[in-house]
Amino acid sequence: QVQLVESGGGLVQAGGSLRLSCAASGRTFSNYAMGWFRQSPGKEREFVAAVTWNGGRIYYTDSVKGRFTISRDNAKNTVYLQMNSLKPEDTAVYYCAAGGMIGTMTRQYDYWGQGTQVTVSS
Repeated sequence: QVQLVESGGGLVQAGGSLRLSCAASGRTFSNYAMGWFRQSPGKEREFVAAVTWNGGRIYYTDSVKGRFTISRDNAKNTVYLQMNSLKPEDTAVYYCAAGGMIGTMTRQYDYWGQGTQVTVSS
């Protein structure tokens, strides 16, 4: 089992920045690819970003490229999502997830955090 706890969400004005953190415990963190997903009311959970166990490959959804940066610190068992130039359409609950292989689909991840709310005001 891997336990994931997100933090860092909040309310920010459009154009602002937030950094989300996801702390992992349980099994060896560096064994897992890590992903960030988000979900808005009435919408399906969607992929945001993912990183392989060693940071060697990184994926982003098109809408966040150039604005968001995913990173991980295996020594701290933590993955981060730096979000800059935030837009109202980025408003969602953000979830981190751990899986055996990097991917963009929710079914590719085995463990999920409880989510953290990000609200971007216009």
